[in-house]
Amino acid sequence: MAQKRKDKAKKRVVVVEPNGQVHIKATFNNIIISMTNGQGQVISWASAGKMGFKGSKKNTPYAAQVAAQDCGQVAYDQGLRKVEVFVKGPGAGRESAIRTIQNIGIEVTVIKDVTPLPHNGCRAPKRRRV
Repeated sequence: MAQKRKDKAKKRVVVVEPNGQVHIKATFNNIIISMTNGQGQVISWASAGKMGFKGSKKNTPYAAQVAAQDCGQVAYDQGLRKVEVFVKGPGAGRESAIRTIQNIGIEVTVIKDVTPLPHNGCRAPKRRRV
């Protein structure tokens, strides 16, 4: 008979500083918001799917607002006060998420768009043989 492990894995302790970063990934299908400390360790995160939105409702500005409210409130309660915002993707809720974070009481210092852009596009297909 297999023996059960008695020691559980320790939960990672994240040091919350007053300064941090917010990473907003806004795709056409969902929005994911992560709040991190200076080293990049995640303090809190939320997504429209986690908030209970399904299907095409996940990529609305309202869903982004609800997700940012939940994520920001947890981080604010832990002591996060100033953030740099990094926005990635073409989704609809980019601006409403940033506005909601500011309304919670977290000061936004810098907003950077880090959406990846192709330099020369994909490789063209082979020439057609006749």
